[in-house]
Amino acid sequence: MSKRRILITSALPYINGIKHLGNLAGSMLPADVYARFQRLRGHEVLYICATDEHGTPAELAAQAMQIPVQQYCNEQYEIQRAAGEGFNLSYDWFGRSSRSQNHVLTQHFAETLEANGLIEERISQQVYSVDDGRFLPDRYVEGTCPHCDYEQARGDQCDNCGRLLDPIDLKDPYSSVSGSKNIEIRDTAHLFLLQSQMQDTIRNWVEKATTWPTLASSIAIKWLDEGLRDRAITRDLNWGVPVAKTDGTVRPGFEDKVFYVWFDAPIEYIAATQEWADANDTNWQSWWRTDQGADDVEYVQFMGKDNVAFHTVSFPVTIFGSKEPWKTVDRLKAFNWVTWYGGKFSTSQKRGVFMDQALDLLPADYWRWYLMANAPEGSDAAFTWEGFQASVNSDLANVLGNFVNRITKYTVAKFGGALPATGTPGEAEVWMATELKSGLARITDHYEQMEFRKAAAETRALWAAGNEYLTKAEPWVKYKHDVDAAAIGVRTGLNLVAIFAIIAQPLIPATAKTILDTLGIPDGNRKWPNADDTGLLDAMPHGMPITAPPVLFQKIEDDIVVEWTEKFGGE
Repeated sequence: MSKRRILITSALPYINGIKHLGNLAGSMLPADVYARFQRLRGHEVLYICATDEHGTPAELAAQAMQIPVQQYCNEQYEIQRAAGEGFNLSYDWFGRSSRSQNHVLTQHFAETLEANGLIEERISQQVYSVDDGRFLPDRYVEGTCPHCDYEQARGDQCDNCGRLLDPIDLKDPYSSVSGSKNIEIRDTAHLFLLQSQMQDTIRNWVEKATTWPTLASSIAIKWLDEGLRDRAITRDLNWGVPVAKTDGTVRPGFEDKVFYVWFDAPIEYIAATQEWADANDTNWQSWWRTDQGADDVEYVQFMGKDNVAFHTVSFPVTIFGSKEPWKTVDRLKAFNWVTWYGGKFSTSQKRGVFMDQALDLLPADYWRWYLMANAPEGSDAAFTWEGFQASVNSDLANVLGNFVNRITKYTVAKFGGALPATGTPGEAEVWMATELKSGLARITDHYEQMEFRKAAAETRALWAAGNEYLTKAEPWVKYKHDVDAAAIGVRTGLNLVAIFAIIAQPLIPATAKTILDTLGIPDGNRKWPNADDTGLLDAMPHGMPITAPPVLFQKIEDDIVVEWTEKFGGE
């Protein structure tokens, strides 16, 4: 197997508050699982993420806290970075879109696009708040959606029906800054990205994207079928990337404007890679420019379905429109939503369980397993406390935890804490070898196809097969009359413990490390197993010392579910 170079990005978490479990399951966590899997396979992986820090919500949040927006973003970045560490997200770099690298690159792209005839200055109509004395960017305007009559629609998008909006189309609009309805529609100048000129280029590119899941490609095609519209890429704000050239010269008339957050945020994927390279004294261009070696890079993006259009249309317009040799995405994995008792998780409405809250309840691996075993791939996936309880108790405590604990404790009790060397494989071992080979092949294929729900299901199935093997082998029964016959069952079982922990590393890395450390498995022997390796069930050195790990997973009792339901909501 040749070594691959794989660039992975997950949708940038917005800076306004800690992210909920739906955000985690829809981008950051599956990207981490995929990155871990590919590293275990021996490939060169660069996993990049960052906080998305510009735009209206950051200004509003800072204003509500009565602190400067830069201070607000500094504090929130540290909170989000810590939450990512708490969930063992293995970013190679977690950057910030407010850093200088993104400013320079955003201004470079704008300058290049304008030189290529794809940006023009236009006078457009915008909501002006008389009481606030200012133009209101999209998210500073709220009102009733003209399509579905949702009464809390934002000026840029309706959270209820998902339609993109223009704030002047809202019914009964008001300022989200002051609540004032004393607003007017006035003329203002903005820069427009001429997306309509790139319609055919983007369609040809999307139609060739055969490795995208249906969810991603269907959203892109829908936008293209409706026709790409020219879109303003500047806003009347103070917080953001200044509308200036790369030499720092501010565009006349745009002194109080910045680039639209959805123009600069995707560019941060490149800029964050540059942050990583600057910090590590290495070359970022070999990952992003095909004239600098990035032609052999596999670029994989992860995101929720509400971000797909911007990544399959708007950002590619910027990339292709520059006429520069930038790397474009090869595989785009989109996710549906994790729902919360009939509704959406919501950061703005504090609806659901958030990453910091989850870690206060249980270690990260409990959540990582449940969210990937129930990944919202084919459709939205409902989070319920009862479902979470059942998955933890059955899959983790009963199937994996029980298997590891009973075979290791038995080894300590009956074989002096050493891996036995005697005994000859029989029918049970042949059966297990067959199950192992086919199971490993399926799990590997599901990960390569980024089918995380199926990968988790097959992982659990292999753990369950290990329990069935012990039932067939019956080492505790055979020990009474044939110690050697019991020894082969124990030895095979201990090798399965190691294999099960190794394949668990992408999903539950902390628990997997605990098991492998307890067994004394060297780091170099923790790589992804080859399904065709016939020696997997006898790979551990005979006589090596074995200790039993502590209880791996505590079961979630019914009274705890009641307590959490009362605290966080639910049925």
